[in-house]
Amino acid sequence: MTQFALNLQPTREILSVSELTARIRAILEGEFRDLWVEGEVSNFRQAQSGHLYFTLKDERAQVRCVCFRNEARILKFRPEDGLRLTVRGSLGVYEARGEYQIYVQHIEPVGLGALQLAFEQLKQRLEAEGLFAAERKKPLPLLPRRIGLVTSPAGAAVRDVLRVLKRRFPNAHVVLFPVRVQGEGAAKEIVEAIRYLNKKRLADVLILARGGGSIEDLWAFNEEIVARAIAASTVPVITGIGHETDFTIADFAADLRAPTPSAAAEIVVKSREEFDRHIGELDRRMVERLRYALLERRHRVQRLAASPAFRRLPDLVRQRRQRVDELSLAQADLLRRRLKTTAERVLALERRLAGIDLRIRLAALRLRIAQGRERLASVAERFFLARRHRLAALSVQLEERSPLLLLERGYAICYDASGRLLRSLEGVAIGDTVAVQLARGRLGAVVSGKEVKEPGGQ
Repeated sequence: MTQFALNLQPTREILSVSELTARIRAILEGEFRDLWVEGEVSNFRQAQSGHLYFTLKDERAQVRCVCFRNEARILKFRPEDGLRLTVRGSLGVYEARGEYQIYVQHIEPVGLGALQLAFEQLKQRLEAEGLFAAERKKPLPLLPRRIGLVTSPAGAAVRDVLRVLKRRFPNAHVVLFPVRVQGEGAAKEIVEAIRYLNKKRLADVLILARGGGSIEDLWAFNEEIVARAIAASTVPVITGIGHETDFTIADFAADLRAPTPSAAAEIVVKSREEFDRHIGELDRRMVERLRYALLERRHRVQRLAASPAFRRLPDLVRQRRQRVDELSLAQADLLRRRLKTTAERVLALERRLAGIDLRIRLAALRLRIAQGRERLASVAERFFLARRHRLAALSVQLEERSPLLLLERGYAICYDASGRLLRSLEGVAIGDTVAVQLARGRLGAVVSGKEVKEPGGQ
């Protein structure tokens, strides 16, 4: 009878964490390739690499998001905590933490348009820096010699500005710097124009002009680089951009905003008639003030002429003239006396110098030097002779006290093997090697016996 073994246990498949995460990633990336997600931003941060990291959340859940540098670079606004966004992207898994996240390719603000939001964010940031402060504004020149016009040469704004300038002041000198006023690269051209006109000092005032349009059309004037170039300009800048209801970041940074390009041209120069009226008014005021000043001076002269002091003026002048003559004579006399005294002193000094013979003084000095040299040599000779005698006497004493004289009389000095002086028999043993120092030479010996001899013994 055949027996069958039945195994009801399922086969187990053991996955590593990496394998499990890879399978989840494959499922998510295959299922959610293109999705739109709306939520509120939290934990927003921007890495040094330029990547953006944030979390989208609603009342019950949240999901991590990452927007890499290439996609973040084309954003018109900056995401921030609390902002409600709609993002488009794909779902993936960050295997290092085992978390799923959205790889964001496009971001739109909910409610407010992206450009309007970018406008508000940049305006708040630059205003906080003080870029729009009133104390930074520069005054406009009364009558500019040269007017710099930064605008498109093909637009209606340039024609409006030139027509108004010609009507109000035909002699106005206009320097046109042609730029694009919308589209990619327009902001950079505007910045280059402002910097060039400042560097070359080609204008006393600048007009930044453009006709009306949508916020997209005017966006070149909302770029941060344009606002900073206007603020850094040493030449006053007037903006005439769009219509009266249109406001751009450039308007806030400018020294003066005009509602339209034509209004900017009217502001920058007064009409010829206005100047004529102003000059006529100044002339009338000057004549009136001169007449008043002359009348006042005439009355003052009349009052002075009628005063007693004025009638005594000729007498005072005569007295002053006489006093001047007296002082002049006294000064001349004093000068003659001083010259005479100086001449007498010079003559006395010449006589004293004539009686002095420098050769006699030099001979006496040489004699004194020679005598001093002889005395010094004599003293030195006596000093060294005394030192030699002293040295000889000390040498004789040293020789007389030398222990070597005892050796000449037949005595000897004994040393052990280590060179120590032997004073008694206890310092050596039989068989030790000793050295005996004689008056001339040294002997080596071996101790063969020791004999103690009492003092006074035979």
